[in-house]
Amino acid sequence: MSDTAHTFTGSIDGTATPARVRDYIDLLKPRVMSLVVFTGWIGVLIAPVHVHPFKTALAVLAIALGSGAAGAINMWYERDLDALMARTRNRPLPAGRVAPDDALGLGVLLSIFSVLLMAVATNLVAAALLTAAILFYVFIYTVWLKRRTPQNIVIGGAAGAFPPMIGWAAATGDVSAVGIALFLLVFLWTPPHFWALALYRSDDYRRAGVPMLPVVAGPRETKRQMLIYTLLLLPVALAPTLLGAVGWLYGAVALALSLGFIGHAIAVWRTADDDTAYRAARKMFRYSLIYLAALFAALPVDLVVSRIAG
Repeated sequence: MSDTAHTFTGSIDGTATPARVRDYIDLLKPRVMSLVVFTGWIGVLIAPVHVHPFKTALAVLAIALGSGAAGAINMWYERDLDALMARTRNRPLPAGRVAPDDALGLGVLLSIFSVLLMAVATNLVAAALLTAAILFYVFIYTVWLKRRTPQNIVIGGAAGAFPPMIGWAAATGDVSAVGIALFLLVFLWTPPHFWALALYRSDDYRRAGVPMLPVVAGPRETKRQMLIYTLLLLPVALAPTLLGAVGWLYGAVALALSLGFIGHAIAVWRTADDDTAYRAARKMFRYSLIYLAALFAALPVDLVVSRIAG
């Protein structure tokens, strides 16, 4: 461990604060990981083949570790930006509780292990997709896009959209239209989700010099783009039903949730560019989390209800 490993820049009295296990867990972005794990697990569950529970657990573990690995490398690379933003300045690296080299090493080792685990536990298709997801998040989103273009979330969102498709591939050994639909569902959800956050956190991004859409194009254009993406999301949310993977119970839930998402986007669009808009954006951000979780939860519920009814 390097000499800077225990320097805590945020300490009131200037004393060193040693890293705790919790700090290394925080490097893996556990809140992001929870959503990744959930969508990846659903991808396995709704696949049209039986998968042994132990194999499912290993596949989900590999997805979790791959997500955490990418998160740790992301935190290592963006530690300078994190130090400038109120919501991130107390993360382990900018706060000095974990050394940068330790974070990078953890990320690289977990990346390799997660891909090897996926290859051994499931198949090479799933392992290749997991590899692509990690590399995309690290090199395309973190290194290339994040600091250069307001489209960082649009293109970079592909990394977070991989898990359900990886789960599907872990079960089936291939990528079908349903797997691609699950990918597109998360891909199109990501921009309005993050732009809602960026609207009411725009000062943070401006201070850090990150070209998020509200900073570069302004609130009005951001609101317009959010509405467009929620409209595009509606048919994609219905795709699993239209493709025959699940029934109309899921379809009804998807329709209701998507109309609610569009309603939030319209509410944000109609507000003035003031505190009212920021409150509406905050509500939309919270709804977006419920939206995706409920949508994916409805997929296996539909299958269970269909089996009972059949």
